[in-house]
Amino acid sequence: MKITMPFLTIMLILALALWATSTVPVSWAKDRNERPFSEAQLFFELNNTDSDLGIHASIDGEPWKRLEIEAPNGRKLLKIRANGSLQNQGMTQLFFESAEPRFEELSPHMFYRRFPEGIYEIGGKTLEGNELESEATLSHVMPAPVEPTVNALPAAKVCDTEDPGFDATVTSAPVTISWPAVTTSHPDPNGGGAGVQPPVPVVIHNYEVVVEVLDRLFASKFDLILPSDETSITIPAEFIALGKEFKYEVLVREESFNQTAIESCFVLE
Repeated sequence: MKITMPFLTIMLILALALWATSTVPVSWAKDRNERPFSEAQLFFELNNTDSDLGIHASIDGEPWKRLEIEAPNGRKLLKIRANGSLQNQGMTQLFFESAEPRFEELSPHMFYRRFPEGIYEIGGKTLEGNELESEATLSHVMPAPVEPTVNALPAAKVCDTEDPGFDATVTSAPVTISWPAVTTSHPDPNGGGAGVQPPVPVVIHNYEVVVEVLDRLFASKFDLILPSDETSITIPAEFIALGKEFKYEVLVREESFNQTAIESCFVLE
């Protein structure tokens, strides 16, 4: 039988169609088994007062027995496997902070080289054997630090009570902590801004204020998250009445959740 070119063409099309219909459902089935985490965040935290940087993660989802984080270059950053009874019970939430050596030990330039910008894959396996998969984008854009005042007085620079240079801001109640809105990334190329120079405009997600009583036997903290358009807070009188010496922290979070913190202190007259 003489086989013509049109016949061969038709047979080739049929073969490709059969191959496609036999492989595509397998791919779809795999996609159906993959589920995202309910939360999957990777971000940096800069303590602008202590001059240190760290990487944080916040991951949450249905019970899992295995979890991995993979960098954009394909290298594994983290691999966790539950064993024994914990493997049967499952884990749901994971939050970690890396070590945060000071800049003299690990410069910002070297820190950012360890954790390049890009998409990081966060994967896991549920108790039932289903795959969990999410992506987190890590950015080197760090927001500039806030420049706070306490009742319009400049923030103190030395807040270690054992340091002879201790210079807490002296004020009286009521106590209002204020700061200009942050609009750009960190300006210091030798500090948190080493990853992005020159500074670029940023979108602020929120601010957070944490106040702690220092001269009290049991630790007491006041913690409040403020929307991006609020740059002032008056500490409740009930909290101020708990002591005379206070330490406070103001954090600014950029839309990627990268955050920059400053620490200072004040004492009541």
